[in-house]
Amino acid sequence: MNDFVEAFKFIGRNGQIPGAPHLPTLVHLTLETLKIAGIGIAIATAIGLPIGLWLGHIDRGSFVAINLGNIWRALPSLAVLAIGVACLGLGLRNVELALVVLAVPPIITNAYVAISGVERDVVDAARGMGLTGFQVLMRVELPLAVPLIFAGIRTAALFVVSTTTIAALTGYSGSLGDIINNETSYHLSGVLGAAICIAALALLVDLVLSAVQRLLTPRGLRLGGGQEPAPSLAPVTEVA
Repeated sequence: MNDFVEAFKFIGRNGQIPGAPHLPTLVHLTLETLKIAGIGIAIATAIGLPIGLWLGHIDRGSFVAINLGNIWRALPSLAVLAIGVACLGLGLRNVELALVVLAVPPIITNAYVAISGVERDVVDAARGMGLTGFQVLMRVELPLAVPLIFAGIRTAALFVVSTTTIAALTGYSGSLGDIINNETSYHLSGVLGAAICIAALALLVDLVLSAVQRLLTPRGLRLGGGQEPAPSLAPVTEVA
């Protein structure tokens, strides 16, 4: 218990050790950790979301979306770092590679399941009204699939934030991993304090994404308790 008390004191001192030379502040390292995680989540979303949406829309490629994703997820982050050293060398690019490999699978899998799980009767009705395939995806399938899609993004974000500490292993300095991997300078209280900050940061990111998910979820879907209501389709004047 005393270790945790000292850890919170370390947080209250903004990462400084009494009697020791000035160290990077805890606020600075936390913001840098958030930056590293944000880049990884953004890249993974840009890669995984279109693939998952497309595979779900055509209702094919479940093997690619689920099984290959699980295999990809099974790759240890440290192994990815070791492989990446040969191609990218040490530094931030190698870290982002490991984080993207970790985050892409749940994004692809959830996007695929969310889109392919939209009621076929709703999709068929939209097509019968003259909507093109892209219009069906964007105006019907995507709004109804938002909750499950964001569940994948939130899962990926938790993975990424909690794994950013590996940055210190690649020679990239400036994250909370610097503290966790340097008990000699920061002592156990500093390591525990940094771990608490990582946990709090992961929870904060999840809360923010949860709020964004709620804003993007159609009101009828929220009020329906997760049931997929039949969408109101505006008349289409042109058919591609």
